[in-house]
This record gives sequence, structure tokens and C-alpha cells, in this order.
Amino acid sequence: MNENPTSPRRRAALRRAKALPAWSLVAAGALAGATLGGGYGAVRTPTYTATSYVVAVPTAKSDPASALGFAQAYGRVATQLAVLGDAQVWAGVPVATLQNSVHAATSPDAPMVAVTATSARPDLAADMANAVSRALTRHASDVQGSTHVELQQFARATEPTAPSSASAGLTALVGASAGGLLGGLLLLVRPRRRRPEPARAASVPGPAVAAEAHGQL
Repeated sequence: MNENPTSPRRRAALRRAKALPAWSLVAAGALAGATLGGGYGAVRTPTYTATSYVVAVPTAKSDPASALGFAQAYGRVATQLAVLGDAQVWAGVPVATLQNSVHAATSPDAPMVAVTATSARPDLAADMANAVSRALTRHASDVQGSTHVELQQFARATEPTAPSSASAGLTALVGASAGGLLGGLLLLVRPRRRRPEPARAASVPGPAVAAEAHGQL
């Protein structure tokens, strides 16, 4: 049998909830958020990030402006199937893994391409970044006669020593902030208790009014 929403037990619980101090909602939300966020950070698999760099160098028949333009172009094709198909051989992972784990970035001021890979294994993250950089350099070498720009290895990716994903402490802090904010919003929409209005004093007719009423009788 379902409990009646207007039962005395439910009304008593509502009265106790309304009697709590205003800051209790914020504190409860922050505590719940910190618990959930810390638990998520503790059970989540850490991820590692490694980055390798290649630089576009103009040949005698080119200039720095052309090298900068081709660096932007190579950054866009670094994660294309033609490059990743060669990189999978050196990385030892399928192309689908490279597509999901590797991305490239370029700078508008320098003819450089940064190839970044993420993985649950620090050694695999470095291997994937270096493999894609190697494949990209090879493809640039194949068309160097027409582009007059050479792509060279600038810095190899090294095996990361610490995960790049957020720690349990950080996720707990984020959860506490979100929970406290939610508690504050609930505090704003919570019905406020009405203050009892003071009882009005009974009006007593003055002497003139009482005399007039006596004369009419």
C-alpha cells in the first residue's frame, strides 16, 4: 500500500526539511558532488599523452612563406587515411585506433606540425605519435620535388611519466563545485516559510458613535 502524500509522517519530514538552515542544501550538494567526482576519478582508466613535432623547411627553390603554408596543409592531412595507413605498420595498431587517438595541430606563426596521441599505455602513446610523424615526413618527401618544401623531424615523442587525465582530487573538486552550485539553485527555488501575520486588534466604537447608536434604538 502506497503511503499517502499527506500522511503525518510525510508532513513531519517536510517540516524538518524546512527547518534546516539555508546553507545545508549547498553543503549537502557539495558533499555529494565531491563523493561522486572523486569516485569517478578513482575508477576511471588514466590516459597518457605524447606529442612529436615535425617542421617544414624550404629548399633553395622556395621561401619561408611557402614552408608555412605547406605546414598548414600537412597538418590537415596528418590524420588522413593515406598517412595513417603507413603509420599503423610502425605503431602496431589498427588504423581505427590511430583515427580515434591521434590529432594534429599547427601554428599560424611557425611552420611546425604537432602530432599528439593519447592512450591508456604511455609507451603506446609515444609510439603512435612517432609513427604518424614518420609517415607524414615520408609522404612529404615523396612530393618534395613539386612542393620544394622538406618536412623534417624536429622532436620525437617521449614516453610520458604521468597521466594527462584529471586526478581523483581534481574530479572531486569539480564535483564539489557542481554539487554546491546545484544546491544553491535549489535553495533559490525552495518555497520560503511565510511569517504569521500579527493579529489585528478589535476596533471599539468611539463615544459619539455609541451615543448615536443608542439614540436610534
